[in-house]
Amino acid sequence: MITKTMTRTKHPLAMFGAGLALMMLVLTPLAGTQASFATGNGAPSGPHYNLNINGVSNTANFPTTDKSGGNVIFVPLKGHCNIDLTQGTDFYVLDNNCLDGTANFQLPPPTTSTGSEQYTVWARAVGTPGGSSKLTTCATDPTTGEQICSLNQVITMRTHGKQSFTNVTDQLTQLCYVNQTTGQTTCVNIFDPTFQNYLWSYDNNGVKVLQLRFYPVN
Repeated sequence: MITKTMTRTKHPLAMFGAGLALMMLVLTPLAGTQASFATGNGAPSGPHYNLNINGVSNTANFPTTDKSGGNVIFVPLKGHCNIDLTQGTDFYVLDNNCLDGTANFQLPPPTTSTGSEQYTVWARAVGTPGGSSKLTTCATDPTTGEQICSLNQVITMRTHGKQSFTNVTDQLTQLCYVNQTTGQTTCVNIFDPTFQNYLWSYDNNGVKVLQLRFYPVN
């Protein structure tokens, strides 16, 4: 159950449109756009990029070498780390080892230059039942140097039984904050020049695998 609270060299693993049909992706035919939910697990059917955030319990014996590529980022099973976000044209793991405190994930901006949505993001926790995690979009205020974290978060609990995907696009592609000038809540997309150094702050309390899926919007 998921509840909601309010370059280094690029690698062509997950290009949009026809280029998405690559072997690293789980592919099923699209029926129009994302209106088809034929998977039975709450997520849309169709081409997508998989990212697994895997919790590691025995970090002392885990290889410390940072690696790029693949579809996995390793995080502490219990603890905190930051997944830095790098803007690119495709989805790609630039640094898979968050056990040293920081990993790096490349992804496209969530909207086009005309404001059209490029993809949606879906999440679920799998693995051994039990545990919870919290994923929050944060960035740095270039004026003050202060880290600003979104008011919206993805809070995940691994319950017993079948786990379903939930749409977490807004939580992971936007940063919502209280504008100190207007006093109003304002939301900006990741990579918006209002802030710098966008990242996902991950607090894990026992979730073995947090699955993220990125579906292109056609």
